[in-house]
Amino acid sequence: MSTKHDQILQHIETLPVGRRISVRQIAKHLSVSEGTAYRAIKEAEGQGMVTTIERVGTVRIERKARRDIDRLTFAEVVNIVDGTLLGGRSGLYKTLHKFVIGAMEIDAMMKYIDPGALVIVGNREPVHLASLHNGAAVLITGGFDTNEAVVELADRLELPIISSAYDTFSVASLINRAIYDRLIKKEVLLVEDILSRDTPAVMRAEQTVGDYRKLVEGTGHSRFPVLQGDGRLVGVIAAKDVYGQAAEVAIGRVMTKQFISVTPKTSVASAAHMMVWEGLELLPVLDFRRLVGVVSRQDVIKALQYNQKQPQLAETMEDVVMAHFQDTASEDDAVSLSGDVTPQMTTHHGGLSAGAFMTMIGETAMRAVRKVRDANMLFENVTLYFLKPVQIEQYVEVRAHVIECGRKVGKVDVELFRGAELVGKALVTIQLLER
Repeated sequence: MSTKHDQILQHIETLPVGRRISVRQIAKHLSVSEGTAYRAIKEAEGQGMVTTIERVGTVRIERKARRDIDRLTFAEVVNIVDGTLLGGRSGLYKTLHKFVIGAMEIDAMMKYIDPGALVIVGNREPVHLASLHNGAAVLITGGFDTNEAVVELADRLELPIISSAYDTFSVASLINRAIYDRLIKKEVLLVEDILSRDTPAVMRAEQTVGDYRKLVEGTGHSRFPVLQGDGRLVGVIAAKDVYGQAAEVAIGRVMTKQFISVTPKTSVASAAHMMVWEGLELLPVLDFRRLVGVVSRQDVIKALQYNQKQPQLAETMEDVVMAHFQDTASEDDAVSLSGDVTPQMTTHHGGLSAGAFMTMIGETAMRAVRKVRDANMLFENVTLYFLKPVQIEQYVEVRAHVIECGRKVGKVDVELFRGAELVGKALVTIQLLER
């Protein structure tokens, strides 16, 4: 039987998109306490079913799929451009699929405007009206207002009309940057992307070691989450916990109570780091304190291998830094990369930034280890001995030499040269995950 909390979530999911939701309304409709209603609405917000809009309240929205994460809602646009909403408040939950800069004559502009677009324009009220009639929202730059007719039309069509004090170029840059950042997030592999939809095998705290052994025989697995009667995760049970225990001993007495868990939004790389660092084979996945699945070390390694083979669409900081470096010949087994210090790699004083330096030595160290071992790798630790000033547009070379490479850890000595001068030195530790 589902709990009142689950019933509220199911009720919210049946509401039409755009419907306003309040704690008092939910509590009265489902005969629950306002505290229960509040907690359920907060969970619904975390799951992307509702959103809270300033001066509007909580609104039911369409849950975004991972493939649509790069789409912005108009409510998010208001925050990005520090805007003021002039009309169309009921349409803030809608998403935009493109933005159009209104710098042409109206007739020429209309062929680029379609439903779901955002038109960025100045104080041209005829363009405001025409855009709304074509199903597009409007963002007015320069801090200008609009007339009552436009506001009334925006309210009737549920299309936001927003005013921002920024100029057109700044507004377009801010929105484009937000979309670009989301595109990078979209490419990051999360635990929810590799989580099996099958219900995980679990044990109850009141079950016995004998039950555990039967479950091992039936599933072929040896590690399971342990739940209490109310479904709350209270521990993890593994073979080492039951070794030498009698069959009638309760699982709750021998299980590992101090466990580490992740959420569906945890990155796979972070989960892999936890597993290697803590020596774990299984991680429970909790969503709002409820068990939704488990990931094993094998799941994580397979996901990392798959992700390395996929094309990357958006540039990260590593891409920006390493794009200007090329492999150079080395006399020994060391890996050597060389290139110029670009403006993107410097501080506002014109010197090489510590962040760019860390990126350079980390990437070079991994390439050096990769020549020795074919394994998935995670950057674990770096000891920086020194870094002398390196100014913009100077040509530098990074050399990495593997000191030690074991089954789980590789240690690399990395040096930065400016010509023949040694200007930086660090010791890098790399975690290894067998393929």
